[in-house]
Amino acid sequence: MIIKMLFSLILFSFFVFSLFADEENHLETATFAGGCFWCLEPPYDKIDGVVATRVGYAGGNVENPTYEQVSSGSTGHAEAIQVVYDPSKVTYEQLLEVFWKNIDPTVKDKQFCDTGSQYRTAIFPENDEQMQLAQASKETLINSGRFDEVYTEITPLTKFWLAEDYHQNYYQKNPYRYKFYRFTCGRDKRLKELWSK
Repeated sequence: MIIKMLFSLILFSFFVFSLFADEENHLETATFAGGCFWCLEPPYDKIDGVVATRVGYAGGNVENPTYEQVSSGSTGHAEAIQVVYDPSKVTYEQLLEVFWKNIDPTVKDKQFCDTGSQYRTAIFPENDEQMQLAQASKETLINSGRFDEVYTEITPLTKFWLAEDYHQNYYQKNPYRYKFYRFTCGRDKRLKELWSK
């Protein structure tokens, strides 16, 4: 009797573990650069199906870059966000749509009040499917005629370097500083001008 119960408990534990492991294995990541990385976390954190967001650096040639190094503009890296999501609840195409509506694609090496290549806009596809979807999304925007130029680059992700802890969820840790920065940078005003046409 005890052996049967023990065996049943082991089977049940294995089943539960398999469910969680299976769920974990179905998560995917999407990586974007859209100027100050603090400002891309809030719109993604609101989406059902987004499990987590983390900010960091991508697109450059320096390993383990620091914020100070990236801010100098000499690393080739852009401030970026990596979105961990469940594709059964939200699609990569939907994440791309959120990306476009939260950036100014009409400028090169600049976003709002921040200038330099570290603030460029970019999509960093992680596989062929993401690459095709990203290119199609950009083509759709170009063909819409909404903007004269679209400078957002599409470059395969080679490595995402996690930013320092104090940058993670900055808008939650420092809400007043974040709101002040966002307002003085003119981000929301410009986004409204670009996307409410």
